[in-house]
Amino acid sequence: MTPPKEIEAVAAVIEKDGKFLITLRLETSPMGHCWEFPGGKMERGESIEQCAVRECLEEIGVTVEPVRHLKDVRYDYPHGRILLHFILCRLTQGEPRPIECRAAKWIEAKEFSKYEFPPADVSVIEEIIR
Repeated sequence: MTPPKEIEAVAAVIEKDGKFLITLRLETSPMGHCWEFPGGKMERGESIEQCAVRECLEEIGVTVEPVRHLKDVRYDYPHGRILLHFILCRLTQGEPRPIECRAAKWIEAKEFSKYEFPPADVSVIEEIIR
């Protein structure tokens, strides 16, 4: 049996005025009931920063500026293995609107516990709350 192919993806942790932007996954995607940071799969030859910028534009219609790399998380889901790069970003243009997600909203760090996130996001959220 061949091991599952690892998917490399980026999650943009966008902070503005002490709040963080979260998006509700599409119902058709794995864990479609979960909230997440905007982002998605990296394309061939794309840097982490380029992916964050492209995905935010495609998913929520905003322009972001990558600030710094936060951490990398590897996680084995039933549907496959993921290597997720978390990158802190600053919103530079636009107002988030759901394009490739069901909803987008700004929340304070203390509100993260009210929302369900994929397991790969948990350690980053714990660091944000601290």
